[in-house]
Amino acid sequence: MVLAQVGYSILYLITEASFNHGMSPYVYVTYRHIVAAVLMFPFACFLERNERPKLTFYLFMEIFVLSLLGVSLTTAMHFASLKYTHPTFVVAMLNTIPTLTFIIAVALRFEVVDLRNPRGLAKVLGTLISLAGALIMTLYKGLIMRNLWPPLIHMPGKSSAINESWLKGSLLTVSSCVTWSIWYIMQAATLKRYPAQLSLATWMCVVGSAQSVVFTVIVEHNRSAWIIGLDIDLWSTIYGGVVVSGLIMYVLLWCNEKKGPVFVTMFNPLATILVAFVAYFILGQKLYLGSIIGAFAVIFGMYLLLWGKSEQAQISQCTSEEPECRI
Repeated sequence: MVLAQVGYSILYLITEASFNHGMSPYVYVTYRHIVAAVLMFPFACFLERNERPKLTFYLFMEIFVLSLLGVSLTTAMHFASLKYTHPTFVVAMLNTIPTLTFIIAVALRFEVVDLRNPRGLAKVLGTLISLAGALIMTLYKGLIMRNLWPPLIHMPGKSSAINESWLKGSLLTVSSCVTWSIWYIMQAATLKRYPAQLSLATWMCVVGSAQSVVFTVIVEHNRSAWIIGLDIDLWSTIYGGVVVSGLIMYVLLWCNEKKGPVFVTMFNPLATILVAFVAYFILGQKLYLGSIIGAFAVIFGMYLLLWGKSEQAQISQCTSEEPECRI
């Protein structure tokens, strides 16, 4: 999981460099998932040939919606926000996904909250603190933290329009987090009917790529945007498709099977710290006080929420599987 978060941190920095170089985020998302689909297809065909259930029309429509929520539309919004904000902000906002997922699950009655129980109270307080941190990061910038030394690595800078479009980028980031939260809940339901995880991921990349092609053709009117050379645009696309959508996806599935989703989610703040460290100390990017305060609130609230859920899960497992440990 530590290696996976390192991989995610590199992703955000290399894609920001690519977008600053001029690559369209929508073209990037399309090419990235095409690369991932080509990579995963042979593994899904051979490794899960006896595990895949029959693909019905209803299942395909579920995969279509999953692809829209988790691959094409959401990912396009997510990476488009990098044009108007910084990687530190984008990665920190991803820590609100467990909180948003919890809120939606409670609204849909997938999650029960008992305020008389300390663990239930911790989940509510963690949710409120995390959302407060997200609002601080979105609406409050505050003082600029002065860089301690000149940047060790120079990257193409963004235009001054980023200051005017910060709210636009924030709304795109928050919207992507909400749709990803819905995607996680829907994904859990789909996996019960289609338990072949690798095949499901491959289907989502294939369908999501087709959706991205249609979406990009509509919003990207510059035909030259589809052309990439032997530069940072190509390497960011290959890295995103092979390492993130391919290798890291497999690592996450393996860790999820071994340790469970709570264990996997608890490592999310590590990417926030790594990106902030590299962006500020190595790339010399600006860091705002509001981002620091908001990030700490988001991380603290998320861990409080996960503590309440993990302790509750341990007691439930102990009660149902090990009667002797009830005492």
